[in-house]
Amino acid sequence: MNKHLRIAVINGGTSAEAEVSRVSARGVIKALRENYSNVFDIPLEPGIERRLAECQPNVVFPVVHGAPGEDGSLQGFLDLLGYAFVGSDVQSSAVAMDKIIAKLIFRAAGLPLIEQLVVERHQGVAAAAAAIQNTLGDYVVVKPARQGSALGVTLVDNASQLFSALENAFQLDDRLLIELRINGKEITVGVLDIDNTVDDECDADVDRAQDREPDAGLETRTEAFPVIEIATPDQAFYDYAHRYTVGLSDHIMPAPLGAEQTRRIQNIAIQAHRALGCRDLSRADFVVPNENEEYLLEVNTLPGMTPTSLYPDGAAGYGLSFAELVSYLVERAAKRGPRQC
Repeated sequence: MNKHLRIAVINGGTSAEAEVSRVSARGVIKALRENYSNVFDIPLEPGIERRLAECQPNVVFPVVHGAPGEDGSLQGFLDLLGYAFVGSDVQSSAVAMDKIIAKLIFRAAGLPLIEQLVVERHQGVAAAAAAIQNTLGDYVVVKPARQGSALGVTLVDNASQLFSALENAFQLDDRLLIELRINGKEITVGVLDIDNTVDDECDADVDRAQDREPDAGLETRTEAFPVIEIATPDQAFYDYAHRYTVGLSDHIMPAPLGAEQTRRIQNIAIQAHRALGCRDLSRADFVVPNENEEYLLEVNTLPGMTPTSLYPDGAAGYGLSFAELVSYLVERAAKRGPRQC
């Protein structure tokens, strides 16, 4: 571990998820300061290039949710300025953030998806609703294409709710992903890219978590964390409030699934990570209606790091403390270095 690394933690911004980003960043900064003395809190705001130049980081850790921090814009900015950073590159960030494009990639990779339809604002709410009813019916889920933390997502039971859901979601995005509503367990699993050359203490921590030697046949492998079921009171929807309010959701780990289904879900999460070209980390979300079926919903390239977030829980189940996790991520980015333009 290089304790002399200078690390800039970018957070905040103007998205609807900015406050969640700040909460995540506080935890990341605290954990990083257990091992590094030069950790800087950098708000995502005008003048950020000057703040970065002043602290001269070896690594940037984007702890951001929503645009422009999670959709490839910030990643491109960091590439142009020549900074190494944690997480996926421009292209992978952009395609993962757009649920519609991501689903096209998942479908091409043969991953299990729910029946869906795309509608656009220019159609108008009435025409969009008619198209949905003719194709999927009224029992659907309405999702803005490029929002996170379940913002703008509505579970619809009937035609009246459908109109309202479309109106609300079109305030957040021009394009909506409409999925057939499948009742089942809400399941998530994080994945982590692991270097096979264990040449420092932090990498060794990762391999000790699995109690095994690295696979010498590959430069990098992708490992899945334990599968987690998200339980909410009275089977409430896992919306923004349930995600970030202590006590409004339980994380059951390992999820009460059969061994075969658990392996399938972990493998799908790894395949989705690779299909999008993700780097370092991601978290895949699923709905699981029964022991024989599971459906991939989306992949988050910068999963939350708050006290109620799922990715750190999965890492702990894998054998990594939060401090070990964030240290591993910055060390990996430092070794990788900035993109060579």
